[in-house]
Amino acid sequence: MFVVESPIGPLGVAVEGDTVVGVRFAARPGPSGSHPGVAQLMAYFAGELTDFTVPVEMPGGSEFERAVWGEIAKIPYGEMVTYGAIATALGDPGAARAVGTACNHNPVPVIVPCHRVVGAGGKMVGFGGGLDRKRKLLELEARVSLALLWG
Repeated sequence: MFVVESPIGPLGVAVEGDTVVGVRFAARPGPSGSHPGVAQLMAYFAGELTDFTVPVEMPGGSEFERAVWGEIAKIPYGEMVTYGAIATALGDPGAARAVGTACNHNPVPVIVPCHRVVGAGGKMVGFGGGLDRKRKLLELEARVSLALLWG
């Protein structure tokens, strides 16, 4: 597992070949190294990358969780979507809490941006990495989006 030092603490990055199969918060210090996933995460945190292109495999998960992760992966950089909107997109408007649980089970957070999923009215609720990390990720994306807009 590679370790990426970031503004939200060290992230462990599990890989199989060129594919990222896991991202973990609060990783223990360990080897940094050369891998496309590591390079892209570093560029993301530097404000230089808005779209991950590294191959990702999301092991495990129920059919519903995998569907949620697919919807999360579609959320554009710097934007937010509610748990309820994802539930509705999946055909079950009453499944907002289940969407939250699926977000918590996301094996590759940041790359598959579950931090962009918020409560009704944009309320900051739930995040497997903690609300402080979620807030920092959203603030980073907002700053970069504004910088891109204003050149």
